[in-house]
Amino acid sequence: MSPVRLPRLFAALALPLLLLGAVPSWANVSMLKDFDYAKPTFIHDHPFAIAHVVLQVSQDNPARWNLTLNNAQNLLNYFGQEKVQIVVVAFGPGIKMYLPKNKAIAARIAAINAEGVEFDVCHNSMEEFKKKTGHLPPLDPSVVIVPAGIVRIMQLESHGFNYVKP
Repeated sequence: MSPVRLPRLFAALALPLLLLGAVPSWANVSMLKDFDYAKPTFIHDHPFAIAHVVLQVSQDNPARWNLTLNNAQNLLNYFGQEKVQIVVVAFGPGIKMYLPKNKAIAARIAAINAEGVEFDVCHNSMEEFKKKTGHLPPLDPSVVIVPAGIVRIMQLESHGFNYVKP
């Protein structure tokens, strides 16, 4: 399962916006065009992982977000970052977890992402956000856009991931 890489051009274009606190959704890695249910891809390669976990975030609840991040960190602490592959998938109201205005959550996401945890967001939920606000949500730069959050969870479960909804 090959990792998906953010093209350098997009990174260079996004950097000035990131410094100003604005994160356009086009700056995020996207699986919209090349999503293949039969062949999951990831931004972090985990060739030695013995455990695979997908965590669901579907609520607009900071306490739930912290619980999810605690679960991810606990898994990393127990197995070690080389032995566990973790994907956090947010959809519905849960996508608000990935808004950069949530500074404490954003800092935790950045730290856990650096340890190899992938953070995915549902494109369908992003479109619903756009219908309500008139714009796509600004996202944390480490978030990966997937076509549908629930489909991503199903995909990962069908490939041996354990499902957890904190």
